[in-house]
Amino acid sequence: MENRLFFRDEKRLFEDKKRLISKIDKERTHIGYYNLPQQNIDSILELTDAYDESIETIVVLGIGGSSLGAKAIYEFLKPMAQLKRELVFFESTDPLNIMNQLNHIDMKKTHFLVISKSGGTVETLSIFKYIFASNQNSESYTFITDRGSNLEKFAKDIDAKVLYLPDNVGGRFSVLSVVGLFPLALCGVDIKALLKGADEICDSFFNDGKFKNVLLEKALFYAKNQRRYNINCIFAYSETLEYFTQWYVQLWGESLGKKQRHSSFNVGLTPIGLIGPKDQHSFLQLIMEGTRDKSVTFIKLQEFEHKLYIPDISLKHLESLDILNGISFHDLLTMQCDSVIEALKNEKDVPLDEIRLPRVDANSIGALIYYYELLTSLVGELLDVNTYNQPGVEAGKIILKEKLENL
Repeated sequence: MENRLFFRDEKRLFEDKKRLISKIDKERTHIGYYNLPQQNIDSILELTDAYDESIETIVVLGIGGSSLGAKAIYEFLKPMAQLKRELVFFESTDPLNIMNQLNHIDMKKTHFLVISKSGGTVETLSIFKYIFASNQNSESYTFITDRGSNLEKFAKDIDAKVLYLPDNVGGRFSVLSVVGLFPLALCGVDIKALLKGADEICDSFFNDGKFKNVLLEKALFYAKNQRRYNINCIFAYSETLEYFTQWYVQLWGESLGKKQRHSSFNVGLTPIGLIGPKDQHSFLQLIMEGTRDKSVTFIKLQEFEHKLYIPDISLKHLESLDILNGISFHDLLTMQCDSVIEALKNEKDVPLDEIRLPRVDANSIGALIYYYELLTSLVGELLDVNTYNQPGVEAGKIILKEKLENL
């Protein structure tokens, strides 16, 4: 993985970086996600190996941080990896979505992972109740939750398998824990390679490698220019990254949109997820000529295993497009991305950077996931917010439960 910054902030000071590193080093002692790349995964691999071979589908009943990370990785790898099981996510209480998904799975060959940190997630438990009403076989379920939660108590009552979340790992930072690793491993994803990619970024940052300065500079720029460039866009040039951009939107929005810890000010950076080249024909116009309040990160793949070429044929009346003949779709996609970057560079006041992933594999997506988790923590510290809570979300949950109790 490589990251090139095309912006510079001459006011950036050495002392700013030094203070930020010191704060993150302290945070690392009590925030659990930082150390996930080095965890022992033997127990997860043993459970995976012992699973019933007749199971064809793994269903995740979870929402937000309980599902988005695993979904991002699964959908990134699915076009290339030889996965042994299908991974399906039930994330919505939309009845049309629930019935459509249930109609496409064989309940007798499906195992359900019920994921809720607190054990009281309304969306997750409402869907679970619907499924459990028709299938009360405890062997069909594995529960992932906190120790001592009501969901753990229920699971033990029905003699179902229970796995536990690690300490001090919040939902949206949990993808590299059992929350993401277990369902991915059941589907055949190489979770060792996934963690190895994450560890390469971790080691690089905390041991003065190439990503340390890049991440510090990027975080400092975002924080110092938060009022001018308060919208951050990811422009990913591969359809495989569509669900990664959704994970990023939750990570960035829920972590950074807060009241400051030491003031009454509301701050935050708005995340936008885009996929090229299709969004070149919609959102790019706003970036190019709209209000100068957006930064853009381009993500592109350096290698595509499938080499598809545009045929060397000429179409009557469309001869001007013969310039496409013989070009690979990979090269065309790269040229489309590079052309947009060049056009935006000419605008001079749109901050840009570029991330290059070497290929579609577990190592690459593991590195990208951990890179963005680190970046989020760095920016959160600079914005003076609690990166790991979500009081705005909790307020809505409280009101919903009051409404349900008053029915």
